[in-house]
Amino acid sequence: MRRDILPALRLKVVKRANFRCEYCRVPEYFLATIFHVDHIRSIKHGGLTVIENLAFACPHCNQNKGSDVATFTDTEDEETIRLFNPRKDDWNAHFEVQDGEIIPMTKIGEATVRILGFNQPDRLIFRKALTAAGKYP
Repeated sequence: MRRDILPALRLKVVKRANFRCEYCRVPEYFLATIFHVDHIRSIKHGGLTVIENLAFACPHCNQNKGSDVATFTDTEDEETIRLFNPRKDDWNAHFEVQDGEIIPMTKIGEATVRILGFNQPDRLIFRKALTAAGKYP
């Protein structure tokens, strides 16, 4: 279910994010598309359309995330691991960047890198080019 984000609320979210995707940290300026305001906890999971539950997301991260809030580990015990939450988590505690590649440092980082497809080939090539130009991270 879609909930309209009022322009004033969208602007607050965008400015708080410094015009960068809050998941992969790509600047909006360098993509020829409009970024989304994402519900961190999706509406279908009880999330509200309030600034504390909204994140600025590039289309790649937002489409890969969908309404997901967690995933399973690849182990037999099927442990559930939540995804990175830009309102609660420190990005640098869960990820590091090496030549444009986003490297997970925690289970939350691993789950997020996998589900949001951070290092898909086209995205990695793009971030490497931004890194070489001094524009990423």
